[in-house]
Amino acid sequence: MIYVSSSCVKFPKISDSVKFLAENGFQNIELSGGTTLYPDLENNLLELKEKHKLNLLCHNYFPPPEKDFVLNLASLNDEISEMSRDHVIKALRLSKSLDADKYAFHAGFLLDIPLSEIGLKVKRRSLFDRAKAIERFAENFNYVMKEAEVCGVKAYVENNVLSLQNFEEYNKVNPFLFTDSSTMTELERLNGFTPLIDLAHLKVSCNSLGLDFKDQASQLCDQTDYIHLSDNDGLTDSNGTLNSDSEIFGFLKGSKLKDRDFTLEVYSSFDDLKSSYNLINDLMR
Repeated sequence: MIYVSSSCVKFPKISDSVKFLAENGFQNIELSGGTTLYPDLENNLLELKEKHKLNLLCHNYFPPPEKDFVLNLASLNDEISEMSRDHVIKALRLSKSLDADKYAFHAGFLLDIPLSEIGLKVKRRSLFDRAKAIERFAENFNYVMKEAEVCGVKAYVENNVLSLQNFEEYNKVNPFLFTDSSTMTELERLNGFTPLIDLAHLKVSCNSLGLDFKDQASQLCDQTDYIHLSDNDGLTDSNGTLNSDSEIFGFLKGSKLKDRDFTLEVYSSFDDLKSSYNLINDLMR
């Protein structure tokens, strides 16, 4: 099944994003961050789901929290750790309400990133002890997995993106959890761990770490049925359109696509989203 991210359109209210996408023929929509919280959010989504016969998924930073922050289940700051855990619990419960069968959140970071720097250059700061951060992530993961089981929602952990700029800013020390196959091994011992692989994130991280993209993608995608798609120049996660001559599309052509869910995160333009959708849809036939 092919989903499109609500972040592909930029309405402040999630109901407007979903309505626009549904009226343009998209029935499978992944609800993502970048919108505002308002009282009737859940009811609006349930009404739109019924009216347009939609399949909805929640993703990472959705539903929007009352207070903006950067989700980090590996944070050694107790307040941020608790806020992150509570957010995931709310997302799982909303997923259940929406009859969504899966929900993914990002792997954590070895620092608490300011809102102003998320997705951009992260200025050098002292890092958490990696072993302690992994242990904190494991504690929070185990906690939210109990709720996932109660809700009947499968939880996934998405790979982070490590840009060359951030890798060099930290003197070639990786400040993020789960960016590639080797850092995934730090988390896969967790009971119930299943990755969501964002191939655009992986493309950037492979360029930064000097890894072979096709080899990494093969290893990681063999372990999941849930993949995020967009494209970029290998330097920044720009959420660009997919092209038939791209490295990512080339990997997909040689891969097993059946019984997998894909989400398009193409933000460059609505026309780019539609062309990317058609490209993947044709490939899956």
